[in-house]
Amino acid sequence: MLLRLLRAHLAPYRPWIAIIVALQLVSTVATLFLPSLNADIIDQGVARGDTSYILRTGAIMLAVSLAQILCAVTAVWFSARTAMAFGRDVRAAVFHKVGDFSGREVAQFGAPSLITRNTNDVQQVQMLTLMTCTMAVAVPIMMVGGVVMAMREDLGLSWLLAIVVPVLFVVVGFVVSRMVPTFRLVQQRIDGVNRVLREQITGIRVVRAFVSEPHETRRFAKANYDLTDVSIRAGRWMATMFPLVMLIVNVSSVAVLWFGGHRVDNGQMEVGSLTAFLSYLMQILMSVMMGTFMLMMIPRAAVCADRIGELLDTPSSVLLPEAGVTDLPHRGHLDLEGVEFTYPGADQPVLRDLTFSARPGQTVAVIGSTGAGKSTLVNLIPRLFDATEGAVAMGGVNVRDLDAETLWSRIGLVPQKAFLFSGTVASNLRHGKGDATDEEMWEALEVAQARDFVEAMSEGLESPITQGGTNVSGGQRQRLAIARALIRKPEVYVFDDTFSALDLTTDARLRAALAPVTREATVVLVAQRVSTIRDADLILVLEDGAVVGRGTHEELVAGCATYQEIVESQLNAEDAA
Repeated sequence: MLLRLLRAHLAPYRPWIAIIVALQLVSTVATLFLPSLNADIIDQGVARGDTSYILRTGAIMLAVSLAQILCAVTAVWFSARTAMAFGRDVRAAVFHKVGDFSGREVAQFGAPSLITRNTNDVQQVQMLTLMTCTMAVAVPIMMVGGVVMAMREDLGLSWLLAIVVPVLFVVVGFVVSRMVPTFRLVQQRIDGVNRVLREQITGIRVVRAFVSEPHETRRFAKANYDLTDVSIRAGRWMATMFPLVMLIVNVSSVAVLWFGGHRVDNGQMEVGSLTAFLSYLMQILMSVMMGTFMLMMIPRAAVCADRIGELLDTPSSVLLPEAGVTDLPHRGHLDLEGVEFTYPGADQPVLRDLTFSARPGQTVAVIGSTGAGKSTLVNLIPRLFDATEGAVAMGGVNVRDLDAETLWSRIGLVPQKAFLFSGTVASNLRHGKGDATDEEMWEALEVAQARDFVEAMSEGLESPITQGGTNVSGGQRQRLAIARALIRKPEVYVFDDTFSALDLTTDARLRAALAPVTREATVVLVAQRVSTIRDADLILVLEDGAVVGRGTHEELVAGCATYQEIVESQLNAEDAA
């Protein structure tokens, strides 16, 4: 998966990679050439007292060094640009893939894991890309070239290379093989810490209300300890790598000096050649160390690439048509025919045999106990999920055949949990209509019963809203979310228990203000309060995913036992009558 990810997202940068390879090749060849020149200076210049030879060869060394530095710096610059561009593209691919997911895939991965995959995981692969560009070319050239140049200096010591290099590879391979499963655990434990932390931050008020701080502290400590434990284990293997490599390097240096000194003493080798051989051995071992550093990154990057690839390869359960319908024959028509929906792995469907139609000017209300399937029904209309059986049609066309933008542009959805984005009141309202004017925004706020508290804010429409709208109350969030849907002026309004945080007076005023605005549109209203839905043209009573009653308020009060129970639990006998 790592190679496939690199191949796919580095393809646009092949010219840059070619430049990097060429520069690294020149830089590495220049580096290999320097010890040989140094040996010539010692043997031909210093030993014979030939100053002019020293100056000439020294000038060549200086020119080679400058060329090596220039090529190395330029290669690093191109490498950094390539790695950063690669990371940007992968993050964009992950972001757009998650944007195409239905609610099913988002729940399958979970928000903490999706965040980790788009940040930490991409960063690990990006770092490997940078190290690959800066080292991958130099390491094999340095290793092979160093062996050739060392043997060129003296064949008598080449047997040391035949021992040292394989030993180094065996040691590195053993350590790396132990690191792979450890780094896989590290990424899983990071997900766990993110999950616990996100739950605690999101539910901080619940934690404090039930005095659960000690329990949550223990939960976080457990997740934190698990991550620390496996990170320490990975760190121990990483810490073991370099001492072992340095031990081999130092022992090899001593061996070269010991055996090479005897050869110099016997006249079989020049002092300059011994110096060059030692330099080449160091270059060979340093290249192995650089390769080791890369190999240390590969296990973790491979695990991260697998996680990214798993996400990118996961198809959305909501497949968009290649050439979706954009022209709807019937404006605002909503039809559900024999709809059934079952969550993955569930034994029983959440919704079954659900059929109803709604037309412009009509309000269809849905009521039922908790878990009856009301929110699931709402999610099927804008294709946040696809029905497992039956059909959902918008404007006379099955939503599976509609162009996504066409479908979404005709729906004004106010979800059960009103969510606001960080920014301002105006920027949140413009999510409903990007070019909305101030007059349109104030008009929508007026209808949503939100104008008073927005005007009371210090900066009006430009007043700041924190992430999730945590600096306004629940009722204010709901009203701003309603205004965001109203400003779009859609063909179909979908209110998913939107009025639950409003008091009865505000609820009544809001519904009265909505009536003229939604007169030309279709309204689907999910609610818990009978007072909210009693004026609807059609009320559907859900119980265990099935419709157990349909009709007006009066008809259901007279003939639906489930609805009667709901009414009696909320209204006094006089109101029910």
